Amino acid sequence: MNKPSRSILVFGIYLIANALVLVATPNTLLGLLRLAPTTEPWIRVLGIVVGVLGGYYVSAARQGLTGFFHATVWGRGIALVSLAVLVWLGLAPPILIGFGLVDAVGALWTWVALRSPIGAA
Repeated sequence: MNKPSRSILVFGIYLIANALVLVATPNTLLGLLRLAPTTEPWIRVLGIVVGVLGGYYVSAARQGLTGFFHATVWGRGIALVSLAVLVWLGLAPPILIGFGLVDAVGALWTWVALRSPIGAA
């Protein structure tokens, strides 16, 4: 597996792990983030969406879909900016910027890997 594929695979696994927690025990993650517990179904719906996205990442990594890799770089950057704006507007707690930072670090890893020789291990 080449460097860009590896970065996408790791990010896909990260997404799937988050999804499993959001679906199975959402209040565990909310508690770690010091957010209020919930019984609303939307957090589990979000978990399902995140899991599906994680599956896309894993599948794209296994198939070496570099077009997808490039798209995720800007998409994950948008996630950080969007979360920062929500926090700045007072619509989200600052802790959520952490998820955007993970997205940005993953995007940077993928971007650097895409710029390196594709066949490198």
